[in-house]
Amino acid sequence: MLVNRFSPLLVGLALSAAACASAPPKPSANPAASENQKMAWMLQLEDQRILRMPVPATPPPAAPAKKKSAAPAPVMPPDLLKLLVDPEARIRRRAALAIGRVGLADGVEPLQSTLNDADPDVRQMSAFALGLIGDKRAVPALTSALQDQQPRVRGRAAEALGLIGDASAAGTIGQMVAAYIKQGAIASVNPDDEQFPGTPEADAVRLGLFALARLKAWDPLAGAVLDASGRPVSRWWPIAYALQRINDRRALAPLQQLAQGDGVYTLGFAARGLGSIRDASSVPVLVRLLTAAKGQMPVTVSVIRALSQIGGADAASAVMAALNGDKVDPNVALEAVDALGALKSTEALPYIQNLMTDSWPTMRAAAIRAAARIDPDGFLITLSGMDVDQNWIVRAALADVLGSLPPNAAVARLRPMLNDADRRVVPSVIGALVTLKAPDADQVAIAALKDPDFGVRAAAAEAVGTLKPADGAAALRDAYKAGEGDANYAARGAALDALVKFGAQEARETLRTALTDKDWAIRVHAADLLASIDPSSTDTKTAIRPVPNQPVAPYSSPELIGPPYSPHVYIETTKGTIEIELAVLDAPQTAQNFMALARKGFFNGLQIHRVVPNFVVQDGDPRGDGSGGPGYTIRDELNDHPYLRGTVGMALDWRDTGGSQFFITQSPQPHLDAKYTVFGHVVKGMEVVDRLQQLDTIQQVRVWNGTDPMK
Repeated sequence: MLVNRFSPLLVGLALSAAACASAPPKPSANPAASENQKMAWMLQLEDQRILRMPVPATPPPAAPAKKKSAAPAPVMPPDLLKLLVDPEARIRRRAALAIGRVGLADGVEPLQSTLNDADPDVRQMSAFALGLIGDKRAVPALTSALQDQQPRVRGRAAEALGLIGDASAAGTIGQMVAAYIKQGAIASVNPDDEQFPGTPEADAVRLGLFALARLKAWDPLAGAVLDASGRPVSRWWPIAYALQRINDRRALAPLQQLAQGDGVYTLGFAARGLGSIRDASSVPVLVRLLTAAKGQMPVTVSVIRALSQIGGADAASAVMAALNGDKVDPNVALEAVDALGALKSTEALPYIQNLMTDSWPTMRAAAIRAAARIDPDGFLITLSGMDVDQNWIVRAALADVLGSLPPNAAVARLRPMLNDADRRVVPSVIGALVTLKAPDADQVAIAALKDPDFGVRAAAAEAVGTLKPADGAAALRDAYKAGEGDANYAARGAALDALVKFGAQEARETLRTALTDKDWAIRVHAADLLASIDPSSTDTKTAIRPVPNQPVAPYSSPELIGPPYSPHVYIETTKGTIEIELAVLDAPQTAQNFMALARKGFFNGLQIHRVVPNFVVQDGDPRGDGSGGPGYTIRDELNDHPYLRGTVGMALDWRDTGGSQFFITQSPQPHLDAKYTVFGHVVKGMEVVDRLQQLDTIQQVRVWNGTDPMK
């Protein structure tokens, strides 16, 4: 039996509820419903993205009974707003989360009322849910909640205000953060500490800092985290994160100070902030940091990227030295090659040219890009003597590079690539022809709208939207209709995006049609696009509901309502095994979806298609180019778990486009919080995650549910 951070034995019946809950303001509207029934209702309503089930039609009068019997207690139709005033605090808390996930404005006023609930856990979740809805009408109530007696309620209110994006509360958030810091809330916290949950006061500080970063509120942030001399009051990594994320030149000196000292995450965030500010005075600081990093991947990668942003001969020399070190991590070497290309380092050119024949296709692709940036003319000469690469990734990279070269030299080389046998290459070819403004690029794109491959059609639609040929809008409307048979949503979504570029008149009818698309993800996208071109369209959010897709698992399934164990999955890769505990309480449908795919063998043999060092490792795409999936989408289950090192999240194109692609974070990534579903956490094997490279393979994924043998 497992008792870990996602275990129901720790957090209670799928709700993380407090042990003692106060009475709600109103009596229950569902007196005959069991707790499990209420849970099933909440799962159903949030998954179907509706606040209540329609009231059933009144049945015809029944024939008189021969013998009188007691009438059953009435059960009202499932209604999240009524469950929000349930006698049980854990039900109210879970209902608040469900309302936030549904995302309708009708939930704002009821959630504002529960900001005054007697139970602090309910108040916390109500604040978080208001942030998910993102309606500015909640700002006054959330601002008042910054004065709540419980620190975590204050923190969640700050987070919600940051998600809503209303800067009017930034001053009050800053005062809250400053007060807790002065009281010693983070005085004993280690720089790399990422414990969740931490102390209530430290959690409030963390959430407040992230909110100020989202709001770009420099003065309140500086007032909270800098002392009288302008130095940071702590080396805790959330402070470094907020200072770099706010992207304000006034953060230069504090970031330079944070770049000297301890704390791997702190050093990494400080380096990233210095890179975004692009001040030459940071180069010596970064060079020293690169030397002192001694192979620490998060720091080394962040410094290399920062040096490539700032530029200069000293930056290039430092990156080159890192590339020539002993036992250089392949992912770090890849970052260095990209940086040297951005820095246009002629000193590095011979080394990079040698890498154009490296055994790792990803490195060959990076070397091609870098060599072309450093010496475009020489690259064309080198290219003339190269054989066609056997890996599609390299050929796609070559197409991207050709798009940056003179048209008279590049277009003729690109045209034959439109017939590449691996259709994953063609989107890059189309994009390059558009960039080069090839004379017939518009007709190439229109013709490609009929390609059998949905990825090619998606790229073609984007090209038509960019070039706007006279017959483009009609072709895009036809492309949307033709794509209705696709299991994948990408081509239809791209067609809608492109149509909008032709104007409201050309796009409106197709967007209206898309509100009833077979895939909820397209409905969501169409509603957002309609709102962007016609703000007076007020019926779009209701017109798309309820969700047309079937749930991954029945809403009444015991595995969803009250699982006795926290399932673990074991991802066996060519570099070792990664053990993940799934968040079956906080993301039940997402976790069930992952387990169902694993048991079918869906992930077996897939290559890791994306690795961004010190950010994420991503997989689950059967196409291997980032556009594939299982043939259906699932709804987001956004929750209040933060993205820390080892967090497992569901990848998205936009809201509710999850399916099979998942990622594992290699370091804290607060900008992902409440944006992507957290559905697990690595409990063993993070060293394997750090070693993974693009094109490494998942051999198999096994599931253990706590009782049965793994399968």
